[in-house]
Amino acid sequence: MVAFDEMRPEEAGLRNPYSEYDGWLTEQDTARLGQKMKDAENVFRRTGITFAVYGEQNAAERLIPFDIVPRIISGAEWRRLTLGIEQRVQALNAFLEDIYHRQEILRAGRVPKELIAGNVAFLPEMIGLRPPAGVYTHIIGTDIVRTGENDFFVLEDNARTPSGVSYMIENRETMMQLFPELFKRIKVRPVENYPQLLRQSLAAVAPRSADEQPTIAVLTPGSFNSAYFEHAFLADHMGVELVEGHDLRVVDGHVAMRTTEGYKQIDVLYRRVDDDFLDPLSFNPDSVLGVPGIMDVYRAGNITIANAPGTGIADDKAIYSYMPEIVEFYTGRKPILGNIPTWRCSEPDSLAYVLEHLGELVVKEVHGSGGYGMLVGPAASKKERDAFAQKLKARPGNYIAQPTLALSTCPILTDAGLAPRHVDLRPFVLVSDRIRIVPGGLTRVALQPGSLVVNSSQGGGTKDTWVLDD
Repeated sequence: MVAFDEMRPEEAGLRNPYSEYDGWLTEQDTARLGQKMKDAENVFRRTGITFAVYGEQNAAERLIPFDIVPRIISGAEWRRLTLGIEQRVQALNAFLEDIYHRQEILRAGRVPKELIAGNVAFLPEMIGLRPPAGVYTHIIGTDIVRTGENDFFVLEDNARTPSGVSYMIENRETMMQLFPELFKRIKVRPVENYPQLLRQSLAAVAPRSADEQPTIAVLTPGSFNSAYFEHAFLADHMGVELVEGHDLRVVDGHVAMRTTEGYKQIDVLYRRVDDDFLDPLSFNPDSVLGVPGIMDVYRAGNITIANAPGTGIADDKAIYSYMPEIVEFYTGRKPILGNIPTWRCSEPDSLAYVLEHLGELVVKEVHGSGGYGMLVGPAASKKERDAFAQKLKARPGNYIAQPTLALSTCPILTDAGLAPRHVDLRPFVLVSDRIRIVPGGLTRVALQPGSLVVNSSQGGGTKDTWVLDD
C-alpha cells in the first residue's frame, strides 16, 4: 500500500499548507536541527513530561518521544473536520441520553439490544438518570486517520477519560521556545488556551445548587497512574484542586474536599478514575480510589461528574461499527466523517472471514485502549496469528476487526534527514453549553519505519499539530 504523504504526495509534489514551512526548512542547517531535537528532549525531561507503561516490571517513567517537524493542516481542512466532529459528538451525546432513557434506537432496530444489555460498559445505575445540563460526554478525544487528500475517517471515539491534551499543549510550548521565528513567519492557530476553555466548559454544566462561581476539582487515582502528569498539569493550569479519593467525602448531601479550613463543597468533578472505582458503594466494593456515596449525590443532582458514568458504552468498538446508523438516527444526516469498515467477530460469518484473512487485518478488543490487546496482522508472525486465532475462537464477542489502512504519513527528522512515518490525530472536544474544539490536537506518530502503531505505550511519539489561520 502506498501511503498519502501530507507534505509531499508523490503525484503532486509539495502541498500548499507546507509551502511556507518548507521555505524555512531549506534555509536550516542540519546540525542546528539535530541540536534542536536534543534541546526538545531536555525541555521534556526538565518539565517531567513522562508516562508509565502498565505491565512492565520495575518500569521507570519514560519520556514521550517528540519530533520537531510539525504536522500542518490548512484552515479549510480543519473547518471540514470540525463540522464532522461536531456532528459526531452531538450524536454520541444523544445516543447516551437515549440508551439510558427511552431506548428508541433499540426499539427501531438500528442497534441490537443484546449489544447494550450484555455490555460491561453499560451501567444500569444510570438508567433514568439525567446529568446536569443533560451532558454525558464533556470531554471527547476523537481519533482521526487520513488515507488521501480528502479522505478522513474516525478510528475511535474516546468518550470516557481521553488523555493526551497536556502533551498537545507542551508540544506547542516547546516548539515556540525552540523556533520563535517560525511562529512570526507562519500564522498558526493557538492551542494553549485549552485549560481555560476546559474550566469554562466545566463551569457551564455545574448543578443548579452551585454558586455563581462553581468549585471544580480534578480527581486522580494518584501519582502511580500512567497519566498522572496530565492530571496535575490540567489542575494546575485550570487553577483548581487536584484531589484523590481519600481527600473527599460526602457531607450534607454534597461531595466535599478536605482543606486546611475544613471540608469545602465541590460542584464539578473532572474525574480521571474509571467507572468501576468511582464509588465502592455502587460499583467495585474494594475500590479505594473513589468516593463512597458519590453516586447518591450524583442522583440527587448535587454534583457534575465529567465524564458521566456509563459513557464507555459510546466508545465501545462494537458500538463503533454502528456509528453511521447512530449519526443518521439522531442528526437526520449522513456522517460527514466516515467509519472504517468493521467486522464484528461475534457474528459467525464475520468471525469466519476474520480467521481466514487474519494476516491482512487489524484485530482489536472491543474495550481495549492504548494499543493493548490488538493484532496487526501484516506485521505479526504466523505463530502470533495462530495464538490470536485461538483467542478469537474462545471469545469472539470480545473482538472486532478492520482492514489495514494505508495511514497518511508526515515527515520526521532522523539522522539521515526527513523520513515519512504514519500518523493519526486526536482533536479534543469540549461539550457543555456549546461545543468547543481546540484547533489542532495531538498528532501521534509511529517512529519505526512502516509501523502503523502510534500509541506511546507501543513505542510511538508525538508532533505539534498546526492549523493554519487562513
